[in-house]
Amino acid sequence: ILSTIKKKNDGTLVHIKLSNILPEIFQIILRYIYSGRISLEEYDTSDIIDVLFAASEFGLQELIGDIQSFLVKTKADWMKSNFNLIYKTSFENDSFLELQKFCTDLTSKEPDKIFKSPNFSSIPENLLVSLIQSNNLQMSEIQVWEHVLKWGLAQSPELPSDTTNFSKEDFKTLKNNVRQCIPFIRFHNLSSEEFSDKVLPYRKILPKDLLYEDLLKYFMNPNKKSKPRMTTTKKIYINSKIITIQHAELISKWIDRLEITDEIEKAYKFQLLLRGSRDGFTHKKFHEICDNRLRTITIIKVNNSNEILGGYNPIAWESNESDESDESDDELDEENFGTTKDSFIFSFENSVDIESYILSRVERENHATYNRSDFGPTFGICDLDLYGDTGCCNGADYEKHIRESDDIFSVEEYEVFQLVN
Repeated sequence: ILSTIKKKNDGTLVHIKLSNILPEIFQIILRYIYSGRISLEEYDTSDIIDVLFAASEFGLQELIGDIQSFLVKTKADWMKSNFNLIYKTSFENDSFLELQKFCTDLTSKEPDKIFKSPNFSSIPENLLVSLIQSNNLQMSEIQVWEHVLKWGLAQSPELPSDTTNFSKEDFKTLKNNVRQCIPFIRFHNLSSEEFSDKVLPYRKILPKDLLYEDLLKYFMNPNKKSKPRMTTTKKIYINSKIITIQHAELISKWIDRLEITDEIEKAYKFQLLLRGSRDGFTHKKFHEICDNRLRTITIIKVNNSNEILGGYNPIAWESNESDESDESDDELDEENFGTTKDSFIFSFENSVDIESYILSRVERENHATYNRSDFGPTFGICDLDLYGDTGCCNGADYEKHIRESDDIFSVEEYEVFQLVN
């Protein structure tokens, strides 16, 4: 702020106003900046929440983490009593991952805290998505579907209450409202009767390439019964707009070289580093955030489809500068390649169908990744390349292609996570 504000004519700085930070909270922050210490036990919990917001405002990452840990360990009862405040607070900021996890775990066990709350219709979309993708949500799948519909309809109060009165535009509006939620509803867990009575009337909001015909065939089986959500012995946490916990579990098994039927041995935390819609799609931003980070997962949502692409890099990304005098257009500098035997790339043709994957491990280990400042995340020579908001998959350094098409694809969203044990 100081570096960007112009001086007055007399050489003094103009008055800086931090209208969303109280003076007493700013004093706590100043004391922390100068001393590196803060005694959270001395303050009321509501003041600690205000300090957390201020720490986020100033980018004090260590303090953000310490405050969240303190709240979860010592103020759990207070947060349960003030749950509406906590869940709104936690999901307003992507840095508050521990609080988000606290809320998600609590609502998975006690979903009525959210779903039967009078404020349910006003909860943030990312909170709803986080809840419905949980394996441990104590709720039937048909209840999940009905609550998602309730939330989607509430976002556009002008919509008719009866679908028989819906126009084409009404269905389009509702489809847009619940677009981020649909991939996380496990339609295959429904009974045939539930699908027929509760889902079919809303078939126009289902993505065309997702499902309607596939699901219809699936539910033609008269013996199809409703199934509960599966629970896992190891908890995996991920805050993603693209993949679910089920995808994350499968990726974790690939990392540990387990069989699909094996139990998960390590409960990884997928720590969000970068999100295209939040941080931008430029190669500069990618390297600024992700360089020198070990064990990263890149996840890509292909535009206008349910296709997901991704890659795992166990070694660090780097920003090597290109040397035009040493390289031709058709030749890449070997020194820019990263070497590992443990990287892999993958795809899900249909994000809803967890079994629609292709896994491709690196074959040419000395060409596992490519590191250059003017490239985004790059696996092999074009096996999976991302540059800006486009990418391609047509290389030969990995076992097999992960897409049928070699054409350049457009990116709707992408995320980079770092694995934390």
